[in-house]
Amino acid sequence: MANPILVRAQTAHGVTTVACLVKHPMDSGFVKKAGKLIPPHYIEVIEFTHNGKTVLTGFWGPAVSRNPFFSFAFKGGKKGDTVGIAWVDNKGERAAVSAKIA
Repeated sequence: MANPILVRAQTAHGVTTVACLVKHPMDSGFVKKAGKLIPPHYIEVIEFTHNGKTVLTGFWGPAVSRNPFFSFAFKGGKKGDTVGIAWVDNKGERAAVSAKIA
């Protein structure tokens, strides 16, 4: 299976912008299909790192949309540095990816 996280990181004028698309169903547990509730399945914690150091931690829940897109900026990144993204969901599933800043 391909990695469920697509990421792009670019730096300009001392500011690094990270954008990612996370492929995940993000089911709330309140939606029915064929008369039965779809069980909850959503990302609880997502963490972004720069060269191994945490720059942002997000605590998500069932109100986040399917396949969420997220973007943020931080100072201090340089071309060639590593940006990492990792998440864990309410079922204990995990995914992680890293990318070089362009």
